[in-house]
Formats: sequence, C-alpha cells, structure tokens
Amino acid sequence: MTQYRISEAAELVGVSDDTVRRWVGDGVLSVSRDAAGRQVVPGVELAARAQAIAAAGDDRSTVRRSARNRFVGLVTRVELDGLMAQVELQCGPHRVVSLMSSEAARELRLEVGSRGVAIVKATMVVVETEQEHS
Repeated sequence: MTQYRISEAAELVGVSDDTVRRWVGDGVLSVSRDAAGRQVVPGVELAARAQAIAAAGDDRSTVRRSARNRFVGLVTRVELDGLMAQVELQCGPHRVVSLMSSEAARELRLEVGSRGVAIVKATMVVVETEQEHS
C-alpha cells in the first residue's frame, strides 16, 4: 500500500503540512508510522481527499460538452504575434498554455486577470510515476 509522509501528502494535495495534520486530528485521514517512525497517511485516503477538496471553479456556462478535463483559472499572459496568440492561465497550482489564433484571442477578449476555462481533450496523456526502490 502506498503511503506518504505528512509533508509529501501536503505537497501532493496543495495544502500546508498543518492542514494535513489537522485532517489527521479530525479523523479525515488515518495515520500510521513507517519503518523510520515517521507519520504516514495511506495513498488511497489521500487520493479520495484530493478529489473531495478539488474545487473546480464554477464554469457558469450552460454548454454541455464531452471533455472532462476542465481547468478554471485566471489569464496571466496573452502574447499576440501576427496570426497566432499564446495564452497562459493559472488554474490553481497548474499553469496551462494554449496556442490559438490571434483572432480567437481578440474575440474572447482575453486579457491578464480575466477568468478563463482551459478545456483539454487529448487522444494521448502521458502518466509518470517514481521508480520503486528495493
């Protein structure tokens, strides 16, 4: 079973160590000790907690779509260069970069500080994991 130290759990979920400790104290996460005597939380519980606290910003649109990978955030950069534009959004801890036509960026009235929803629909997603140590 995968386990994470308090600091690792906090980093993965995007909260402080104290918040994870408070969750443990409140019984939201269970805790045990690893071979080195450090407190660890079960990965399966941490994953469930991450899903529970994931505050997907309110899209407020009435459009139905098939894409499930939606990231609500703030536009942090708009660079228009001829026919193309590069738009960056900060969606929680995630930086999302989109390349689009300059015409589209102007029509969407994208500017730094405006709210945006990045919708990702990809045929391939690469997932990495750490190597297990023996």
